[in-house]
Amino acid sequence: MKKVLLPLGVVVFLLAVWEVLAQTGALADLLGIRESVSDVIVPAPTDVAQSLWDDRELLLDNGWITLQEMLGGLFIAFVLGAGFAITLHTSETLRRAFYPILVASQTIPIVAIAAVLVIWLGFGIGPKLAVVALICFFPITVNMLDGLRSVDPQAVRMMRTLDGSRGVILRRLELPYSMPQFFSGAKIAVAIAPIGAVLGEFVGANGGLGYLITQANANLLTARVFASIVVLSAFALILFLLIVVAERKLAPWGRTELR
Repeated sequence: MKKVLLPLGVVVFLLAVWEVLAQTGALADLLGIRESVSDVIVPAPTDVAQSLWDDRELLLDNGWITLQEMLGGLFIAFVLGAGFAITLHTSETLRRAFYPILVASQTIPIVAIAAVLVIWLGFGIGPKLAVVALICFFPITVNMLDGLRSVDPQAVRMMRTLDGSRGVILRRLELPYSMPQFFSGAKIAVAIAPIGAVLGEFVGANGGLGYLITQANANLLTARVFASIVVLSAFALILFLLIVVAERKLAPWGRTELR
């Protein structure tokens, strides 16, 4: 119960402070915003809640577009990331050749890649899937590869003495052993997937929460901007909880409780 009540208490406290600062104008003064526009530019949590209700159809329609981009990109990242990790693990030559490139790829600004993808693939769902997949691919690959490589060498040698083939060792020992690390990477991936989807929509889109945020920001509808962010956070939280449930079912031996 404490694991739920403590974070919830912190969130409620922060929202209460935000509400008081916004309603009294202290937050606008702190940000140097004129009083005449402070209610529009600096909304209170109650204003955001009102926007969530008033704009519910708009948020749901655009949220569904963004959710499809997130789920599609995550699926691609899961499949390619796991496959690439297994490939690098089973081939020392490929690991030495591609692992440094994999790490170096994270230094490339994803904004630049997103812009190029929009030029290549247009304003449809394709660039958004690619951006989400690119962002989520790295944590999945690296975490699963670390899990595959951390298998006890004694266990591997024992299976070899029992005439276990490379495929059998991978399937019955290394893959199960790496599942907790795979789910660790998956948790990171679902947490950053909204960033990829929204970034792709910022660069070029005709729908989605990123598109809605851009339009609302241009029209000084700040409460709608925050409402869109709340929906994005809800998506990420729900996906994270689903990954936790899947981990408990598929890899209970590696799960650790948060205390």
